[in-house]
Amino acid sequence: MPRLSGKTALITGASRGIGEATARLFAAEGANVVLTARSADAIGAIADDIGAQARAVPCDVADYDQVAGAVQSALDAFGGLDILIGNAGVIEPVSHIATADPAGWGQAIDINLKGVFHGMRAAMPVMQKAGGGTIITISSGAAHNPLEGWSHYCASKAGAAMLTRSAHLEGADQGLRIMGLSPGTVATQMQREIKATGINPVSQLDWSDHIPPEWPARCLLWMCTPDADDWLGQEISLRDENIRAKLGLTA
Repeated sequence: MPRLSGKTALITGASRGIGEATARLFAAEGANVVLTARSADAIGAIADDIGAQARAVPCDVADYDQVAGAVQSALDAFGGLDILIGNAGVIEPVSHIATADPAGWGQAIDINLKGVFHGMRAAMPVMQKAGGGTIITISSGAAHNPLEGWSHYCASKAGAAMLTRSAHLEGADQGLRIMGLSPGTVATQMQREIKATGINPVSQLDWSDHIPPEWPARCLLWMCTPDADDWLGQEISLRDENIRAKLGLTA
């Protein structure tokens, strides 16, 4: 039986990369999927390709009302919300603190940190009322280590990691399964943007150093099942060879 049969998942940042791979895998495993992103055309094409169990909802996660509307769309279309994947994130504008554009720096915080909060704020009451649900935040090694030019990204990811732990503290006794996933470097458009900056060691990596987006998607699928219950409230790293072995992921 498909592992997510009868479940409904909302995935932010679903127009490409990890978000798209996750939406396609979850749908293949029986879930209804609600794809959100600012790019209406991209998520619309993916949803059309997936079929009747997918909905595309254009959404800027920096705007709470739009996120709440996406959650309501999941309820209207499929009658519930069982899984939230907080994946939307940006790396631009890469800049040193002394020369950073304050508006651009703040916009990254609005997306990477406030966007995660907006998803939790909209989804948690729905899941609490239903008696359970899974919320997973896409984290990063940058949440725990400073990198040159990435003050906005490191700060926002660190905040999102603590927000995820806070949500677990407040939601675990109400049936909510809340975790973070740090996937490592993934072969997505973001890595092309990082490469173009030439700043810090991550930009020096070769394309072959990055894992495919299907790997985090497979880990997220596993995290949505009781098999991952020992990791509730924690952040799983896909750099961990034990986790990779458990999921059958090898280079």
